[in-house]
This record gives sequence, C-alpha cells and structure tokens, in this order.
Amino acid sequence: MENRTARLKRIRILAVALVLLSLLILLVSAHIRLSGAGLGCSPWPDCYGQLLAGAANLHGDAARILHRSAASLALVLGFVLVAQCLRPQPVQPAARWATALLSLMIALTFVGLFSADPHRVWPGFINILGGAGLVLLSWRTALAAGADPGPPPRPAPLLHAGAGLLVLTMALGALIGVRYAATACLSLPACGDVAWPVAAGWSALNPFTVIAAAAGPGDEGGVALHLLHRYCALATLLLLGIGGLQGLAQPATRASAVLLLALLLVQFALGVLTVLSGFGLWLAVAHSVCASLLLAATLQLMTRPATATM
Repeated sequence: MENRTARLKRIRILAVALVLLSLLILLVSAHIRLSGAGLGCSPWPDCYGQLLAGAANLHGDAARILHRSAASLALVLGFVLVAQCLRPQPVQPAARWATALLSLMIALTFVGLFSADPHRVWPGFINILGGAGLVLLSWRTALAAGADPGPPPRPAPLLHAGAGLLVLTMALGALIGVRYAATACLSLPACGDVAWPVAAGWSALNPFTVIAAAAGPGDEGGVALHLLHRYCALATLLLLGIGGLQGLAQPATRASAVLLLALLLVQFALGVLTVLSGFGLWLAVAHSVCASLLLAATLQLMTRPATATM
C-alpha cells in the first residue's frame, strides 16, 4: 500500500499549485474587469463605463489568453487533485475540500458563458466572489493535507464574525465594480456630505439587475454601496484585528496571527489609497487580490490548534 505521508505530500503540492494558479486567475481577471470598466483610462473619469456604451474593451488579447490558459490548467489540476484525494481510499477531510473546489471551478465555467454582456450584474458578481472562493478552497485543501493538526482549534467567535464580515465587505466591493459605481463616491470618509445611505440607494444591493450606464458622482445606489462597504470594512478591521492580537498569545497561532495582522493593515491601506488616488487601476487590482489573501489567512488562523505541537 502506498505510504500515506507521500500521498498527503502530493495532495499538498497540487493544492498549493492551485492556490498560486487561483491567485494568478484572480489578478488577471481583476485587471481585465477593472481596465474594461475604465479604471486608469484617460481622460478620467469621463471615460469610465464606456464599455456599457459599446466601446471596445481596453485590455489586450494577451491578458485574455493568460486568463483562459490559467483557468484551463487549474481545472485540469482540480480533476487530478480530486482523483488523488479519492483513490484508492478517500483521504479526509482533504477529499471534501478538493471536491468542493472542483465543483466551484465547474460552476464558474458555466457562469463564464454569461459574462460577455457588461450590462448583466450577476455573472461578474459571482465570478468575483468565486475567484476568492478558489483561493480559499485551494488553501483549505492544502491545510487539510498538512501534518497532524493536533488538538482541535480553540473556539474563536471574533474570527468567525470577522470572516463573515470580510465576505460581506468583499461582496459589497464586488457590487461597486460590476455596477460601475466607483465614481459615485470619490472622497473619504463620507461621500461628500452623505454619511449614511438613503433608503432609495439600498436597491443597489440587488445583483440580479441590468444596468444601462455607470453610476455618476452622488448616485444614490453607488453611494449606498460605498458607505456600506466602508462601514463593513471598519467592523472587519476591528474584529479581525482583535482576533489576530489574541492569536499572538499562543505559540501555535502566532505566525498565522502575524500574517493576518500584516495583511489586514495592507488591505486597509490599499483601500484608502485606492480612493485617494482616484481609483488607480493597479491599486484597485491589488486591493481585490489582497482581500482573498486576507480571507485565506483568516481561515488559517481559525484552523490552527489551540496548543503548540512542537
């Protein structure tokens, strides 16, 4: 019978490879999406949202080819990973996470069939959150195929609440992007003299809608999304920050806590700089990618054992 340790190592290598591929897909996808939306175009912000009016997408064919190649390779590796986890005997819990990862890949492949029309909100919304899900599930599979984790992790309600808020923050950020609402609010901390979204703006939370034009400065729906995104981001910063500081007290969780806190500060800084720069393209791309890394780091801290296994 094959050595279990060797099999786990092979699963872990495949999972880490998928983490890297997922990050590449996320980065290229964010660049294609945001450059197509008009971030970084000239003259700014007059050119923002021209894709909705039928203008040609600004990103080159090289980015599209790279995205499709990386996605295709990831799908192939996903099938290989599941086969390694299931045969000859299932290796749990890695097999469950690998199967969930492959299922998400297949689902995103079908969602991609509806992504050509920039007026549709839901395909882009699902693709953005799905990209983060690829990173998360790939990393979860790698963690599950690691060494014996020892005692179960200590309950961490702040981290769980922070992770939930982080996902909500990412969803709101995704809606800002796919609804072309970046220019609805170009100031900090409030949107001009508006500090709380008006009732009419809450309809922007509906991802199953069709948009005709970009949301201009002061648009009620766009302002609502920006303000909700910022409030959720502040709450996430507070909860994950406290949870990370608590993790510093335990030797087994210290390294994961340091990583979480570092990414939390970087992500907060990127968010502020993105707005202050007038939504610079590469700052927005980095902000999108860092959010997925922060989610993965939060997961890692939540799954660390309560005591050191030295």
